Amino acid sequence: MNVLFVSSEIYPLNKTGGLGDVAYSLPHALSEVGQDVRILMPAYRSVIEKVDSLCPVGRFDLIGQHQRHSVRVFQATHSEFNVRLYLVDCQPLYDRPGNPYLQPGGQDWPDNAERFTVFARAAEQIAIHGCDDGWQPDIVHCNDWQCGLIPALLSTHTRRPRSVFTIHNLAYGGHFSAADYHALQLPPALWHMEGAEFHGGFSMLKCGIVFADAVTTVSPTYAREICTPEHGWGMDGVLRAHQHKLYGILNGIDERHWDPAQDPALPLPYTVETVDAGKRAAKQALLQHFQPDIDQADALDRPLVGLVGRLVMQKGIDLIIDVLPNILATSEAHFVFLGTGDHQWEQRLTALAKRHPQRIMLEVGFSENRAHLIEASADLFLMPSRFEPCGLNQLYSLRYGTPPVVHNTGGLADTVVHTTPATLANATANGFVFDTPTPAALATCLASALEAFADKSRWSRLITHGMSLDLGWNGRALQYLERYHH
Repeated sequence: MNVLFVSSEIYPLNKTGGLGDVAYSLPHALSEVGQDVRILMPAYRSVIEKVDSLCPVGRFDLIGQHQRHSVRVFQATHSEFNVRLYLVDCQPLYDRPGNPYLQPGGQDWPDNAERFTVFARAAEQIAIHGCDDGWQPDIVHCNDWQCGLIPALLSTHTRRPRSVFTIHNLAYGGHFSAADYHALQLPPALWHMEGAEFHGGFSMLKCGIVFADAVTTVSPTYAREICTPEHGWGMDGVLRAHQHKLYGILNGIDERHWDPAQDPALPLPYTVETVDAGKRAAKQALLQHFQPDIDQADALDRPLVGLVGRLVMQKGIDLIIDVLPNILATSEAHFVFLGTGDHQWEQRLTALAKRHPQRIMLEVGFSENRAHLIEASADLFLMPSRFEPCGLNQLYSLRYGTPPVVHNTGGLADTVVHTTPATLANATANGFVFDTPTPAALATCLASALEAFADKSRWSRLITHGMSLDLGWNGRALQYLERYHH
């Protein structure tokens, strides 16, 4: 089967979140089970700078906003890619510094409607007419709002490939004005309440939901949650109307990059049989980096709680900051945080770290190597997200023998099993789960986890359960193939 996999970001060329990881790993997993997969993404400046070579394979004259654009399609090569990579090149739209969606000041690029409409039209041309090498897809797999117009445009063709649309985070709807829709000369026949129109404007995300042949999201629980007003971001009615074609498929992890047995970021790679020595070496390296002057022998034996992620309310950083003083006062736990986010939470976490320099390690920023080291060195991983479509960090944590502490939502609910005598006995326990996103519930759950850490026999079983899970992409790829066929 020929699959055109379309995404606005792909690791390691560019990445703002989990979409970038999925857009790299899933196409490669599909290729490994025999599919002819080709990836399509915009030729951002940062992407052009990273690829090894470019070969033109197509040229289109496409409608933009009050103008037409000459668009080239290149086949690119990169050492990390084992599938073909196509780049949509239109310098006025994509040759810009930094983030693919935001200006340096953090505001949306004002022409995002045009940028991703032209990108969708390029995907439409490849899907219907192919590129210069004659290849055409049987399936066009579109991801998030930036690709939502593609199923809508394909729906206007009598003979067309099947389309699948994946929602990675419903919170981002790709909302634009009616004036933008008409200025971009998008199909008038699609402008109606059951189509592209959404509360007087238009939503690219809604277009993907309505016009795709199948809609997937990144966990079964999230697929149910987004059909409710609480988690639907105003789209719950649309999703309920199309629930017959909505499926939840869990994300996997790329085990080539996230494998403690062969991770170059770790001082002593480890397996489930050597996990104690490996995690202790990682903790020693982390302490040496952040706190070279403290008594490491003492700190090595204390529980270390880690977090890698965005410091924003969605991720529950406010809950963590609320409970930290009490946890520090009532336990021996140390903490390590790596991430960036809203300024107020960065400031409050920084203030706490300065008040407790021997207990809290903080890096406001991001380092891929440090993220791997934290996953390996931590004894527990915090992930109290208010909502989480799937989440990847809890999967990395399970793989690295670091039981996660999570809120019972989305993909966290589908992947983390709360530790009880019964779940320990049936070998399903792998972490700690709380039901209500409140400081009190988080504090109780974390205290329970720290108590469990003191029981080394129980803790060893918990780690073994998590590290033994199949968290890779091959099984997930087969589930996507089922959706492609039906």
